[in-house]
Amino acid sequence: MPYRYLDDIATADVAFEAWGPTLEELFVAAAAATMNVMVEDLNTIAHREHRTIQVEADAVDMLLFEFLQELIYYKDAQRLLLRVSQVRIDRRDDHFLLQAEAYGEEIDPRKHELLVDVKAVTLHRFQVERTADGWRAMVILDI
Repeated sequence: MPYRYLDDIATADVAFEAWGPTLEELFVAAAAATMNVMVEDLNTIAHREHRTIQVEADAVDMLLFEFLQELIYYKDAQRLLLRVSQVRIDRRDDHFLLQAEAYGEEIDPRKHELLVDVKAVTLHRFQVERTADGWRAMVILDI
């Protein structure tokens, strides 16, 4: 599990740190951490629906921000719990483009043990950085 929850960062929200050897793997880990805040067992999310997610931003940290916000949007607007299986990030001139493949299914409280409802990603202490081992992000979710 390439993420961990941080209990001492935010009292009314949920904070996590995610990491990966590549930027793409960091984004997959951050997506899993975000979904795992809402659903106890990610393995209960079946592959019934498919979505291709595309976002772009001027900076890599804002790319992650927009990406996680998009997952929350699908949960709110379409009642979909999505697991991200693949991410591709390209840099074009002064901005980054992301395309992610995600699968999931509609929220079913009888099947999915729901924990808390994530409302949004916050910018408070939000960070993406390159490390000696790859990439690391700090994220706080508003619940």
